[in-house]
Amino acid sequence: MADIAKPMKRRKIRGEGAWGYAFIAVALVVFAMFTAYPVVSAFLISLQDYKPLGSTYIGFDNYVNTFKDALFWKALRNTVVYTILTVPVNLILSMVIAILILPLRKKTQSFFKGIYYLPVVASGVALSVVWLWIFDPMKGGILNQLIALFGIENQNWLGSGKTAMFSLVLMSWLSSHGTSIIIYLAGLLGIDDTFYEAADLDGANFFQKLWYIVVPSLKPATLFLLVTGVIGSFQVFQNAYLMTGGGPDNATTMVGLLIFNNAFTYFDFGKAAAQSLILAVIIAVISVVQFKYAGKDVEY
Repeated sequence: MADIAKPMKRRKIRGEGAWGYAFIAVALVVFAMFTAYPVVSAFLISLQDYKPLGSTYIGFDNYVNTFKDALFWKALRNTVVYTILTVPVNLILSMVIAILILPLRKKTQSFFKGIYYLPVVASGVALSVVWLWIFDPMKGGILNQLIALFGIENQNWLGSGKTAMFSLVLMSWLSSHGTSIIIYLAGLLGIDDTFYEAADLDGANFFQKLWYIVVPSLKPATLFLLVTGVIGSFQVFQNAYLMTGGGPDNATTMVGLLIFNNAFTYFDFGKAAAQSLILAVIIAVISVVQFKYAGKDVEY
């Protein structure tokens, strides 16, 4: 009987495995079509002087030319500066706003969550039009009207190399917190009240509770938002393209915008594909480093 039961059990396990593969088949097909195939195609294109009507194999020349290109290094430096200036500040602002929203009633919480999340679902073009109005270099610009109250002359925010990058950073600071706030609120609601009660018995003040209870409890959410935030900022394209076009004098040219210009302005698809893969490797390395050092004491 035992000998008969083993094949039956083996067939049952195989049957369950087959159903498992059947359930993930659609996801695997989608992954193969829209992720794996484009990556492989991009790599093959990066090895060619690509032309729609006939390409020439040139090996790794596109990669060599990219590393020799001063504009690529300037775009990479701009991207790193943008990331350093936006990601940490956005995380802090999102956490502070979430803490301020937490004590409110549920309806009031929903109201504020909707307001902060609205830019996430709104059209990027529509938001850019609003920000172009804010940064209008003439007296009609809201920001120039504001600084005029302090006796400061009008500034060409997007047209000056001194202020163009700051303008994009300011835009990020004031309009990209919706998802982070909701995630932080979910993390705050998951903190056990007994921690706060124990802290009250020990005489802890608000800032001590914040530092020793809230911040450690939100580490998983912070790590997730840090990694995704860095990935998003290294891929930034829309803001630079719509607001400044990379100018003035490439002061706001990011790697994503550079890849777009190489592909759809200069039609150098091979070089654009090489730069996109280089960017993917950079993002992957940074993500691994973040998980290794920022996530070593994170508990899920």
